Amino acid sequence: MSESIGSEGLLFLTDEQLQQGSEAMFFAYRGFTADPDRILEELNLDRDHNYGRAHHRAVHFIGRAPGTTVNNLLEILGVTKQSLNRVLRTLVQDGLVESQIGKSDRRERHLHLTQEGMNLAQALSEVQRARMRDAYRAAGPEAVRGFKQVLEAMMDVEMRRKYNGLRDKNE
Repeated sequence: MSESIGSEGLLFLTDEQLQQGSEAMFFAYRGFTADPDRILEELNLDRDHNYGRAHHRAVHFIGRAPGTTVNNLLEILGVTKQSLNRVLRTLVQDGLVESQIGKSDRRERHLHLTQEGMNLAQALSEVQRARMRDAYRAAGPEAVRGFKQVLEAMMDVEMRRKYNGLRDKNE
């Protein structure tokens, strides 16, 4: 990849290089989601529902922030209330998520994974962590730091705030 340094010392890339980066991100995402998709597909054989990536994301973020509210999950996932309600209804019916009425505001619903939900979250996370661990080892620590910086720089300000809040909560 040829690159040039501008007058301010910043790295400038060609449109073709940026396009290749976008394509690499697309294919990496496909790989990153392929293993959890297979796990969910196996679960679908034993259930009446079709679990997909929306279920995976909901389980992931409920597991990372136990007690999160439905409204907070809506903000993180950026989906419609109707779409999230369908996903949550399935997860609650199947015993993966519990919805508890808020103590200070009874209109709020606080979400928690059940033991079965935690087991699923662990299985889905484990295969993704293994893929990331292998990639990080192959790339090396400097590349990992750079990759994290690029991802954070691509986030909108509000999403970066949510990301930092979730990360800080789990450290």
